[in-house]
Amino acid sequence: MKIMMKNNSILILVSLLLVMMVASCGDRRPKSTSTRGLARIMCDESFQSVLEQEIAVFEYQYPEASIMPEYINEHDALDSLFNNKVDLIIISHDLTPEQKKSLKKIGRGYRSKMIAVDAIAVIVNKQNDIDELSMDDLRDIFTGKVKRWGEVFPTKLKNDTIKVMFDGSGTGVVHYMKDKFLNGGQFGPNVYARGSSSDVFQAVEQYKNVIGFIGVSWITSDLKSAEIPIEQKYEELKTKNEVSVIDFTDRIKVMPLRGDDKVQGVKPYQAHIYSGDYPLVRSIWAIDASYNGMLDHGFFTFLTGVIGQKIILQTGILPAAEPVRYVEVQ
Repeated sequence: MKIMMKNNSILILVSLLLVMMVASCGDRRPKSTSTRGLARIMCDESFQSVLEQEIAVFEYQYPEASIMPEYINEHDALDSLFNNKVDLIIISHDLTPEQKKSLKKIGRGYRSKMIAVDAIAVIVNKQNDIDELSMDDLRDIFTGKVKRWGEVFPTKLKNDTIKVMFDGSGTGVVHYMKDKFLNGGQFGPNVYARGSSSDVFQAVEQYKNVIGFIGVSWITSDLKSAEIPIEQKYEELKTKNEVSVIDFTDRIKVMPLRGDDKVQGVKPYQAHIYSGDYPLVRSIWAIDASYNGMLDHGFFTFLTGVIGQKIILQTGILPAAEPVRYVEVQ
């Protein structure tokens, strides 16, 4: 009896081993390829509205791929790249020579490419009756030299204190503005970090004395391309090479901005970004330190490819590679 039970146990064990061997032999595919698997990436929060559309189309095209984004400030994204916590990041600049040396020192190869040309929109409450701002106006506001709206221009808000809102303390928007206006110096006491681009938008919409600075893609009102079924969106991306002129939401006021050498202010429409007439323009970069054939690399290639660049064109900013063709809507 004991011999029979022992033999049965051996047969069960052998059967389990055979099942495991067959299962393992039945699918020899690697866990991650350029179109399949799981990839965790980090992206500057100001680019979130664009990246979400990129991910939706990529995952539709490759159903076995799953991109897990984390939207943070670019300082933390770079820190994660250098500490091997993530392989793909999206920030507002390429690596500096020092950063490139640091990556080489720890044995990490990388590739980087500019994927978009973005603009920083200046937004105010709809009750703000100032028609435009100059670069000098912004300098005075950032440093605290000008504290009330009446010091900028005769306005019904003349006694209201100016409150400046950014999306955070270490974001690409903040770094860009410091470099542009303060040469790395500090903002005045009237400048606040709100937490996210969405929070900045809500503060401007709610309070008449607030001025906010966010990426243009957050204020485009023509979001039909984001709302249509993904199947239709994908087919249009494959077949169309043009985009209608994109307007801004009417929930807030987008302030025209006058460059130092310009006589008239303009809003951050794609045409003004492209021509250089709008003065607050920055680049968006994808930096990938993954191996060839990994899903991170596959998504990096998608972002820099034709469809990825068309998606960027539909969000109100400029793709870095795809030619721009505007179509006026009658």
